[in-house]
Amino acid sequence: MRPTPILLKNAIDFTRAFFLSIILFIVASCGHPNYLLRKAQAKEVKITSQLATDSVIDKYIAPYRKTLDDQLNQPLSNAPKTIDKSGEWQTPMGNLLADLTIERGNPAFLTLKGKNIDGCLLNHGGIRTIIPQGILTARNAYEVMPFENSAVVIELDGATVLTLCQYILDEKKPHPLAGIHFKIAADGKASDVTIQGNPLDLSKHYYIVTSDYLANGGDAMLFFKKGFSRTDLNYKLRDMLIDYFKSHPSVEAASDVRIIKN
Repeated sequence: MRPTPILLKNAIDFTRAFFLSIILFIVASCGHPNYLLRKAQAKEVKITSQLATDSVIDKYIAPYRKTLDDQLNQPLSNAPKTIDKSGEWQTPMGNLLADLTIERGNPAFLTLKGKNIDGCLLNHGGIRTIIPQGILTARNAYEVMPFENSAVVIELDGATVLTLCQYILDEKKPHPLAGIHFKIAADGKASDVTIQGNPLDLSKHYYIVTSDYLANGGDAMLFFKKGFSRTDLNYKLRDMLIDYFKSHPSVEAASDVRIIKN
């Protein structure tokens, strides 16, 4: 029996499709080869002062460097005496930075939430250098705080604020603290805690400003992650310092005792 025209056409179409698939597979297989990295070599090129001076890149960026230097070196304020990082439980630098973080951050928080900041806790390790005696510039602010950390306000209950105080004692580091005062009891525990001059209420909620790094649990400050709310002020701590310089012709650190040893 001879095949019908329809069956014959279907067979021809199938054969064409089959051979076309084979051809496409062969072409794809003969495409770009797959390379595998087996060895990498590196060469050290020392940048000498002569190379940096004569380089095309240096000449290109020179105008931008001058503009940046002019901005960083512009006088903003004055420090009558050096503000350093020395101290067992608190330092002049820590007091200054914590105080100005509340001062500069409170107007922004008041606008956003209609509430005031109660306290501040930063980290001692985040202070990279001192503020020298004499003219202060934006460069000093960049040297003190070279990181891109921003201010964040965390809402904590009183019990967690007590944990915050105990953290400082357990760490045995003079972390910058403002708005909060307490005593060190004979057993090494934090006692007689006050916030803005009022006794700590374990059931009340307080607003503590810190850096985004610490708010995320940095330096093992995990108590910040127990906050009831978080408000990002979108205000870098370094910019707070620069703005503080601009608004204070003379910069000095407060000397009140914030952690009292019995």
